[in-house]
Amino acid sequence: MTALGSMLTAIVTPFDGELRVDEGAFVALLHHLAAHGSDGFVVCGTTGEAATLHDEEHLRLIELAVQERPPGVSVVGGTGSNDTRHAVHLTERATELGVDATLSVTPYYNRPSGRGLVRHYTEVARATDRPVLLYNIPSRTGTNMPPDLLGELAQIEHIDGVKQANAAELQLIDGLALYAGDDATFARVLELGGAGGVLVASHIVGDEMRRMVDEPERRAEIDASLRDVYETLFLTSNPTCTKAALNLLGHRVGGLRLPLVQASPQELAAVRAMLERHGLLGAPGAPAPAEALPGAHRSQAARA
Repeated sequence: MTALGSMLTAIVTPFDGELRVDEGAFVALLHHLAAHGSDGFVVCGTTGEAATLHDEEHLRLIELAVQERPPGVSVVGGTGSNDTRHAVHLTERATELGVDATLSVTPYYNRPSGRGLVRHYTEVARATDRPVLLYNIPSRTGTNMPPDLLGELAQIEHIDGVKQANAAELQLIDGLALYAGDDATFARVLELGGAGGVLVASHIVGDEMRRMVDEPERRAEIDASLRDVYETLFLTSNPTCTKAALNLLGHRVGGLRLPLVQASPQELAAVRAMLERHGLLGAPGAPAPAEALPGAHRSQAARA
C-alpha cells in the first residue's frame, strides 16, 4: 500500500454553474495538486461528494483520473456503499478502469455487525485484484471497526490498508497499512510509522504538508502551524469550506449539491481570514470571492 504514496488528497468534485460535473476543472485541479505535494488521489470519496453522484458520473471521474493523472501519481477509487452488491459493482468497474486501489467505507445507516462486516468485505475483496483500503469513520457511518476486527479483516486477501478516522483507536494493525483519516492526525500517523494520510487540507497547503513527510525533524512544528487550516476547513460539513477556499484561490470548483449548501458569510469570512494568515491571498488582484462565482448559489433543482 505504501506504493500509493504518503499524501493522498481526497479530491473535491468541481461543478459548473448548473451543478454538472466540470471535467476540465477536475483535471486542472488534479494536476495542480500533484504539483504541490500530492502522491495520489482518492476520487469520489466523501470530500468528492460521492453521495450525490450517480454511478455514471462516479465512474467517469475515476476513469478521467486514471487517464489524465501525471506520471507516478496513484488513483484510489471510492467504491463503498451500504449495499454490498453496489459496493461490489463499483469495485469491479473501478478495477476495470485501472485504479491502483479502492477505498471502501463501512456500510452506513444499516450498521452491520462484526460478522456482517467480515461478509461484506469478503465479497468486496473478491471483486478486485487491487488493494482495498478500509475506511473507518464511525462519526459518519454509525459503525466502528475496533482493532481486533481490523486484525480479522486484514486476513482477507486484498484487504491491505485502513483509512482510520477514529482517533481514539489510531494504531498500527499487522497486515494493514495505516492512513490518517483526518488531517489533524496525519503527523501522528507518520510518527507511528504509518503509510500516510488521506487528506483534505492538502488542497490548500499541500507543499507544507509535503514537508511533514520530507522533514520529520520539523514535523511537529509544521503540524502546529497548520492547525488553524484543519479547523477552518471543517467548520461545517466537508467539503463546504474546502470548496470555498479553492474558489477564493481561483480554482473555480463551483458550488455543492444539496443537501450541502454554500458556506455562510461567517464561514466564508473565516476561510478568507485563514488564507490571508497563511499568505495565500494577496490584497491586489485577489481572485473573485466564492459568492461572486457564476452559479455558486444555484440549487440542485436548477439543473433541471
